[in-house]
Amino acid sequence: MKRTKQEITDQTLLNEILSSSEICRLGFVDKNRAYVLPFNYGYQDKCIYIHCAKEGKKIDLIKENNIVCFEIEHTAKIERYEKACKWTTTYRSIVGYGKVEIIEDEKLKRKGLDIILKHNGADNTNDLNYEKKQVDAMLVLKIEITELSGKQSHNWDEKQKNMYSQ
Repeated sequence: MKRTKQEITDQTLLNEILSSSEICRLGFVDKNRAYVLPFNYGYQDKCIYIHCAKEGKKIDLIKENNIVCFEIEHTAKIERYEKACKWTTTYRSIVGYGKVEIIEDEKLKRKGLDIILKHNGADNTNDLNYEKKQVDAMLVLKIEITELSGKQSHNWDEKQKNMYSQ
């Protein structure tokens, strides 16, 4: 990483970002091009879970190459100033790599769906009551994280102090 002062190395903080963010962008290899899609997701035990349709371009690409790159931004806010060249962004983000496993087993899909829904705010068993027909119509992708790096903007600490001192 070019700006090591902005690197996040604290594993607790990396887990917090993974556990509290809402959108994960997955990058797939499509011959000689990248193919990127956004997903809501769930995170648990160094794995990211995503639900999707049983067929489509991403499934075809995973079957050809199950290594993906992912990006998650925890916070991203553009800070505007009078001079355009002074504008900046306050952010925390993660970039990583992983191996995708396509989960087709009903019991394991339900476990993955539980992780996704709990990550996104489900807090009771009614939220985790799936119709068999819906579960049968989808897949769950499990991404085992193999590499991970985090970064925050140069102004992150200053902005956080200002936010909590008001």
